Amino acid sequence: MTQTTKQLRSSETPSDSSSNYSLEELNRESTFGGAGEDFDQREIRVIDLSDFENRRAEIADQLWAAATEVGFFQLSNTGIEQAEVDAAFAEADRFFKLPESTKSQYPRPKGVNAGWESLSQVRPSTGTADQKESYQITRYHMDGLWPTEGELPEFQHHALSFEQRCWELGMKVLSCFADKLGFERDFFTRAHDQFREDYQSTLRLLHYYPCEGVDKQENIWRAGAHTDFDCLTLLFQHEGHGGLQVCPGKEAETKRWTNVPPLGGVVTCNIGDMLMRWSDDKLKSNLHRVRMPLKEEYCGSRYSIAFFCQANKKVMIEGPEHKYAPITAEDYLNERIRANFTKADS
Repeated sequence: MTQTTKQLRSSETPSDSSSNYSLEELNRESTFGGAGEDFDQREIRVIDLSDFENRRAEIADQLWAAATEVGFFQLSNTGIEQAEVDAAFAEADRFFKLPESTKSQYPRPKGVNAGWESLSQVRPSTGTADQKESYQITRYHMDGLWPTEGELPEFQHHALSFEQRCWELGMKVLSCFADKLGFERDFFTRAHDQFREDYQSTLRLLHYYPCEGVDKQENIWRAGAHTDFDCLTLLFQHEGHGGLQVCPGKEAETKRWTNVPPLGGVVTCNIGDMLMRWSDDKLKSNLHRVRMPLKEEYCGSRYSIAFFCQANKKVMIEGPEHKYAPITAEDYLNERIRANFTKADS
C-alpha cells in the first residue's frame, strides 16, 4: 500500500457501531463497515432517456421501478454528449495535477461542501479516511476557492458549464419522480432553484489515489460504505476505473455487494437520503462504496465526477405521509457534513 495508507492503518480505528447520531440514516450507515461479500447476479438497470417528452410516462415508470426496488440505475441517451464528459474529466485532471501547495490554497471551509480536501472524509461506517482527494463546486460558496486564471485558465467557466448540464439532467429525472409522488411536475426544480443564494447542489471532482493493491479488503477504503446526503446523484465514471459497489437498501441486511460497471456513454444514478425522506421511504437511498483494488487489478489513480442534487437550504423536506419530522435542507445537510468531516472540522 501507499505510505499514506500505512500511516492511516496505524493511526485510525474503525468506527464504533454503537455511535448515536441524530439522524436515523447515519445510525444505519454506521453499521456497514465490513467487507461483506460480492454478489454479481443483481441487475443494474439501464434506462433510455431518448425522445424524453414523448416517452415521459414510460420513462417515469421505469425510473420509479428502479428507484423503489434497487435505488441505483444507469441512464443512456441523456443529452449530455460523451465529448462533454471527456472535457469535464480533462478539467478534473488539470486541477488534480496542480501542486499540493496550490490546491491547499483552496481548502474546504468548515461545514461547507466547497473547495479542496484530501484524506479528510471519515465515514461513520469505517472510521478511517477515504483514500482520495476531491474538489467541490457549490455556486454560492466559491468565494476565494477558485484557482486563478493564471493557475488554470478558463477552469471556472468550463466547470460551471458542466455543472449546468448536470443540473438540467437531474431536474429532468426528478420531474418524473415528482409526477409519481403526486407533486407538481416542477416541484423539485423549484426546490433546487439555481438563482437563489441558498442553492446548494454540488459538482464534485474526485481523484482516488493510486495504491499497490490488496490481497483482501480490510478497513481501508477508497470510499467507505455510505448513502448520499442529497435527492439524486449523477455519477460519471472514467471507463475502466472500477471499484464502485452497491448494496440495495431493502436488501442491505444481506451485506452483499454488486459491482457497478464503469461504462462510457451512461450516467450512473442513485437516490439520496433527502429524496427517500421526501418520498416517505418509497424511493430507496442506496448504500454504496469504492473498494480498494486487488493486486491483480488496475491500481492506478481512479477518477470520477459526481453531481449532487441537494435542495436549497430554506426548503422544507416533508413527505406527503409525514413519516419523518420536517427538517430544512440546510439543517439536514449540515448534520450529514458534520458526521463525515468531524475530524477535519474539529
